[in-house]
Amino acid sequence: MNQIRSRESSSIVSTMAEELGSSASTATSSSRAKTRSFWPSILRWIPTSTDHVIAAEKRLLSLVKTPYVVEQVNIGSGPPGSKTRWFRSKSDEPRSINTVTFQSNEDSPTLVMVHGYGASQGFFFRNFDALASRFKIIAIDQLGWGGSSRPDFTCKSTEETEAWFIDSFEEWRKAKNLSNFILLGHSFGGYVAAKYALKHPEHVQQLILVGSAGFSSESDPKSEWLTRFRATWKGAVLNHLWESNFTPQKVIRYVIIIDIPLPMLVCIIKLFFFTWLVCGSINKAHVPKTGSEINICFVFNQIVLVRCLGLGPLGPDLVRRYTTARFGAYSTGEVLAGEECKLLTDYVYHTLAAKASGELCLKYIFSFGAFARKPLLQSAPEWKVPTTFIYGFQDWMNYEGAQQARQHMKVPCEIIRVPKAGHFVFIDNPTAFHSAVFYACRMYISPNLETEHLPEGLTLV
Repeated sequence: MNQIRSRESSSIVSTMAEELGSSASTATSSSRAKTRSFWPSILRWIPTSTDHVIAAEKRLLSLVKTPYVVEQVNIGSGPPGSKTRWFRSKSDEPRSINTVTFQSNEDSPTLVMVHGYGASQGFFFRNFDALASRFKIIAIDQLGWGGSSRPDFTCKSTEETEAWFIDSFEEWRKAKNLSNFILLGHSFGGYVAAKYALKHPEHVQQLILVGSAGFSSESDPKSEWLTRFRATWKGAVLNHLWESNFTPQKVIRYVIIIDIPLPMLVCIIKLFFFTWLVCGSINKAHVPKTGSEINICFVFNQIVLVRCLGLGPLGPDLVRRYTTARFGAYSTGEVLAGEECKLLTDYVYHTLAAKASGELCLKYIFSFGAFARKPLLQSAPEWKVPTTFIYGFQDWMNYEGAQQARQHMKVPCEIIRVPKAGHFVFIDNPTAFHSAVFYACRMYISPNLETEHLPEGLTLV
C-alpha cells in the first residue's frame, strides 16, 4: 500500500506541476524583468508550488492510519454538450479532480466528502480513520481548489457558476462509476452537494449537510443590518470590492509580482485588517456572533491573511498564528495537538496560496454578507433525497434556515446539533461529529435499526 501511495503521489506531482508551476515561473520571470527596487526580493516570493501542495497533503495525511490511495481523476475539458467551459483555453486540455479513497470493507456504504470554501479535503484529516471503520470514504478537492486542476474561472452568472461545480462533480462521478452513495458537504460544499442532489437525485442515497451555506437570502428580515451597513462609507467600499470579485487572494498575488512601494503595500494590508476590524478583533474574528452580522466574515475569516501576507516567510507564519488561535486558544472543542497544528498550517497555506480559480465563484453564488443569490430554501419543496443537517452549537451558520427548509420538504429530514463545536465541527469535536454521522446513516450501517438511539450529547432540533 505504501508503494501505491508513493506511485500515486508521484503521478499527481508530474501531472499538476506544469499547470501551477508554469504560472509560478511566469510570475518569477515577470518580476525579474521589472526595474529593481530597494524592497528585498524575499518579500516578493511566495514559497509555494504544486509540489508544495502535494507534499503538504501527504504530510497531513500521514496522521491517518487507514491505508489510502490518491489519484487524479480525469473529468475532460468541459461538460459534454454544454456551452460552459471549465477553463479559458482554445485547447481540449483535460482537467482532473484530486481524489483520496480509503481502504474499507467491501460491503461498506460509500460516503463522498466535499469540503467548503477556501478549504480542501485534507481538512477532514481528523475524521478519516473513524468514518472509514463504517464507510468506504472518498474525499475530493473540488475543481479549482486543493490538488485539483485550477482552470481560469470564466463564469459570468450564478447559473454558470453552479454548473462549474455541479457538472464537474457529475463528470467525476461518471469517471469513478459511482452510484447510490451518501454525499456529505461542509459549508459551501454543502451548498454544492444540495444543488447536485437536486439535479441528480438518482445517484444520492442520503445527504449530510454540515454547517451548510446557502439557506438565507437578502430578503431575510435579519439582513436589515446589512442594508444599514451598506449606507455607510465602510459598507459601500466593501460591497464594491465584493461585487468586483476583489478577493484578498487576488490582489496580493499581483502585489507580490510587481514592485509596489512599501507605503502603498502597508495601506493595502491595512485595508484588509480594517475589514477584519469591522467584524471584530483579529484574534476573535472566528468567534461566532449573534444574528446575521457574522456573515460578513464569510470570505475574510479564513483566507484574507494568507494573501495579505503571502510575502516570503510571513504568509506561513501568519497562517500558523490563525490556526493556533482558531483551533487552539480560541477553540470551542478539542484543541489540535502540536504536530496536527503544524501540518494543518502547512497544508492550509499551500492550498490557499496557489493559483486563483474556484475561489472566484463567491460573488456569483452569494451577495455581500454571504446571502445566497439562489437560496436553497426556495428549492426545499423539490427535495428528493433524505437529508440530515449537522451544526455545531457555536456555528455561525444559522440552523434556523434548515428548520424553515424542513417545513417544505417532502422527504425525511433531521437536524442535529453538536456540542463544543463551531463551524468546523468535524475538527472541533470529531468524536461527537462521528456519532452524528453514524446516527444519520444508521439505516445503512446498523443491522438493528430499532435499537439505535441518539448518542449522548447530541441534540435533535
